[in-house]
Amino acid sequence: MRVTRRTLLATAAASVAAGLVPRRLVAEMALGDGTLTTVSDGHLVLPGDFLFAPMPQDALMPLLAELDVSRDTLEPPCNVTLWRDAEATVLFDCGAGGEFMPSAGRLLENLDAVGVAPEDVTHIVFTHAHPDHIWGLLDDFGDPAFPDAQLLMGATEHAYWTDPATVDTIGEARAAFAVGAARRLEMVADRVALFNDGDEVLPGIAAVASFGHTPGHMAFSLARGGTGAMVVGDAIGNGHVAFARPGWLSGADQDPEAAAETRQALLSQLADSGTPLVGFHLPGGGIGRAVPADGGYRFEVAS
Repeated sequence: MRVTRRTLLATAAASVAAGLVPRRLVAEMALGDGTLTTVSDGHLVLPGDFLFAPMPQDALMPLLAELDVSRDTLEPPCNVTLWRDAEATVLFDCGAGGEFMPSAGRLLENLDAVGVAPEDVTHIVFTHAHPDHIWGLLDDFGDPAFPDAQLLMGATEHAYWTDPATVDTIGEARAAFAVGAARRLEMVADRVALFNDGDEVLPGIAAVASFGHTPGHMAFSLARGGTGAMVVGDAIGNGHVAFARPGWLSGADQDPEAAAETRQALLSQLADSGTPLVGFHLPGGGIGRAVPADGGYRFEVAS
C-alpha cells in the first residue's frame, strides 16, 4: 500500500464516521516548582504501512500479536505537553489545528478544560514541524491561535521547513507537510526565536538534539528542584514497536537510519537513569518510564 496524505485523510475520515471520538486523556506530574500536564489534541488514524512497511515482516507479525497491535490501522494519541510554573505557561508543540485530520485538532477545547486560555500561553517550544505538531499555530480563521506566545524552534529544523527546496525534496507523500509548515512559519516569522542543541531555551529546559524523525527534531530535558523529565516528541514515536525493537527502521521517520540510532540512544539513557519521559504519541496520557524488557524496552505508564 502506498501511503499518501490522501490515504491518511481517507483512513481518518472513515474511522470518525464509524463513531470514534477524540480521546481526552490527561496525565500530570509535579516537577520542582512546576507542573507537567499532557493535554489531548485527539488522535491520528494511520494505515499500518505508514509505520510498519520497512520492518522485517516475518519478525513483526508475531511481535504485533504479542503486543496486541493491529497491522492494518493505527490510532496513536496526540499528547501536547503543557508546563506551568509561577513565571510561564509553556506548550511543547501546539497540535494539528483544524486542517490536518478530523480526529485531531482538539487542543484548544481541552486546554480550556484544564483552565488555560490561548492568551495565557507565554511560549510554544517545538520538537519539530510535522502537521500534528505545528498546524495548530493557526485557528479556523487563519489567525494566530496563541497570539501572545513567543515561538521557539531548533535552528536546523527551522532552516529545513523554511527552505523553498524542501517541498521538492521531501517526497510526494509529505509535500503538503512542507507547504503547511512553511506557510505557518512565514506568518509568525517575527515571533520565532531559534536555538541549538544544548541551549537552555527557558529556565531549566535544555534542548537535546534527536535528529532523524525530521532533520532537526529536538527533545527537551527539564530539571527543577532536583527532579527531571524528558519531553521526547516523536523521537520515540509509539508505545509498542519503538520500545520493543528500537533498532528497526520506521516508515514514520524521514531519515529512518538516523532516527533508529537516536531512539536507541535515548531509550538506553532513559532506562539507565530512570528519568520519566513524555511522548507525543505514547499511551496513557504519554507520561511514563522506559523499562528494559526482553532484549528491548517497554513503556510503563506513570501511575
